[in-house]
Amino acid sequence: MVATPLGNLRDVTLRALDVLATADVVAAEDTRVTAVLLRHYGIATRPLSLHEHNESRRAAQVEEMLRTGRSVALVSDAGTPAVSDPGARLVAAIRAAGLPVVPIPGANAAIAAISVAGLDAERFAFLGFLPTAPKARNELLSSVARLPFALVVYEAPHRVVRTIGALAEVLGGERAVVIAREITKKFETIVRLPLAEAAGWLDAEPNRRRGEFVLIVDGPRGGAFIGDADAAPADLDRLLRALADELPPTRAARVAADATGLARDALYARIRALKPDAG
Repeated sequence: MVATPLGNLRDVTLRALDVLATADVVAAEDTRVTAVLLRHYGIATRPLSLHEHNESRRAAQVEEMLRTGRSVALVSDAGTPAVSDPGARLVAAIRAAGLPVVPIPGANAAIAAISVAGLDAERFAFLGFLPTAPKARNELLSSVARLPFALVVYEAPHRVVRTIGALAEVLGGERAVVIAREITKKFETIVRLPLAEAAGWLDAEPNRRRGEFVLIVDGPRGGAFIGDADAAPADLDRLLRALADELPPTRAARVAADATGLARDALYARIRALKPDAG
């Protein structure tokens, strides 16, 4: 499983080049895209197509290749295979056959975007491409809306405005979103703004709606989801302030978690929001 550049062809590891140059077969999501990379580095191997429509059939062929001693490298068009790209079914089939699968790490659009997002949330949930049906999309977003995590979404240019609208509707326009488009490419753009302003930003310039997108919605205001509002004590903030006056934040969060049954990490984040200067 070989990670390849997102756009800039220099973003490839030496190990990846070694594997691609020595593999008997390079299986590729789009052979035309992969051929550009191989040609750039003087690798003569002709790629074999493996995409969402033929992955199950190709899995049997790859298994046979491996059993006869041939080596196979799988790549997607960009980034890490099997992460919102073909590959997971192939990996499952090869593992079920008792054969090894080796990761060759490298570029990943989600991680690249997170690294420059400046998130308040300490954790993130990767949602990949959201469902296209509005009901299914809204149900998924509603199920994660109150988690104390940043939410990472991939999106295509023809759907990005609609998806931004759904994110704002379900998650709330006050939450911050990082829009990262065309990562590592010539027109790379990375902005952070409230979700309520994101659709306007996209509409202000047609070129802003072009390219491949990573959308990162930062965690809920206050840093975390404390719990069911009906179940949380009405004077929770007062309790947390009192504990933080007497105890270090970590200890205060532990005591509050024992007393309320709420998540310690979420309580700790709330204490830091209430008393940022606490020791």
